[in-house]
Amino acid sequence: MTALIPCPPVPGPPVPRHIAIIMDGNGRWAKTRGLPRTAGHRKGMEAVRRTIIAARELGVTALTLYGFSSENWRRPESEVTSLMQLLRFYLRSEISELHKNGICLRVIGDRARLSEEIVTLIERAETLTRDNDAFTLIIALSYGSRQELTAVACRIAEAVKAGLLELGAIDEQCVTDRLFTAGIPDPDLVIRTSGEMRLSNFLLWQSAYAELIFLDTLWPDFTKRDLENAIEEFHRRDRRYGATVESR
Repeated sequence: MTALIPCPPVPGPPVPRHIAIIMDGNGRWAKTRGLPRTAGHRKGMEAVRRTIIAARELGVTALTLYGFSSENWRRPESEVTSLMQLLRFYLRSEISELHKNGICLRVIGDRARLSEEIVTLIERAETLTRDNDAFTLIIALSYGSRQELTAVACRIAEAVKAGLLELGAIDEQCVTDRLFTAGIPDPDLVIRTSGEMRLSNFLLWQSAYAELIFLDTLWPDFTKRDLENAIEEFHRRDRRYGATVESR
């Protein structure tokens, strides 16, 4: 991994604190070059490294990457196996560099479907980096927002049934505190690459007031300039959070 050298943010309007990215287009990138989809996923890992470095240089404090959705388990077994191999490689080879640069890693999603080896690697990485506060990297693995919200509803129902929670105490914060992302600010900006214009079951609760930007760039080609362009577009948006201009 290229060394992560902390850089002061570029002067200008405040950047989004938390950016979330749906990394789409690896397969199409490979297909246009006559390569197997696995080649696109490997190239996509290079874009992950570039984006972490760029986000830190631009002053972003949290970055969430949609690495593997709960629906991705339906892909051909050979592709899933290749993705899991890449994940193992990343967890073994990159974590020490993240740690040296003060980056805290969090992995969100359903770990029950991941192998015991991968879960152990995730837990070790999270333990090693949990006290780092320079930057937070969140990887969504085996993640689906509907499944996350269903699990939260079940935990709330169980707490009420056990007499640990009053019905009147159930509010938005009650839900937020039970999400995988508890303790992490909601994303200000959600980016999706590859030209697709949907959230694909990603951070549906957390992205309620996020700005959404859809780029034609395929994920393996994503660069710092693409991230800067998205942030510039973010600054052109008028974020009213449901209010009118007159009422603010």
